[in-house]
Amino acid sequence: MADEIQLVVFILKMDNVVCEYGVPITKVQEIITMPVPTKLPQAPDFVEGIINLRGKIIPIIDLKKRFQMGASETTSESRSVVVEVEGQTVGIIVDEVSEVLRLSTESIEPPPAVIGGIAADYLTGVGKLDDRLLILLDMDRILNEKEKTELVDMSEAVV
Repeated sequence: MADEIQLVVFILKMDNVVCEYGVPITKVQEIITMPVPTKLPQAPDFVEGIINLRGKIIPIIDLKKRFQMGASETTSESRSVVVEVEGQTVGIIVDEVSEVLRLSTESIEPPPAVIGGIAADYLTGVGKLDDRLLILLDMDRILNEKEKTELVDMSEAVV
């Protein structure tokens, strides 16, 4: 039996193009309907604000803004995927969560230098699944060190 990884697959839409992304299920804490975040002054553009998730303050990041794909529009399908980024709990806004699936590690190719405007720095690879391609994100590298520190500072400042 080939090695497999289990992924949470979500969709980001841009100009009628649907891109599928995968994140290892081990990085996902939960998936919630889109909350209305509380805005913070002087936050980076891609940080929509913070929410109180069962007593824990977590920042909410617009993944489309982070990838310079425009801004997310909240719909009934929009979700916040609560993930761990190097020990920090963060919510990422996605257009839709489509499924949880298993992917053989043999089906994963190294990422090209740039795919869909996203630098390969954020990627672990591209998964091939029948006629679909899944862009596999490296959640620990989605933010640079300065941004990670700013998010920790924001969360702690509110407490």
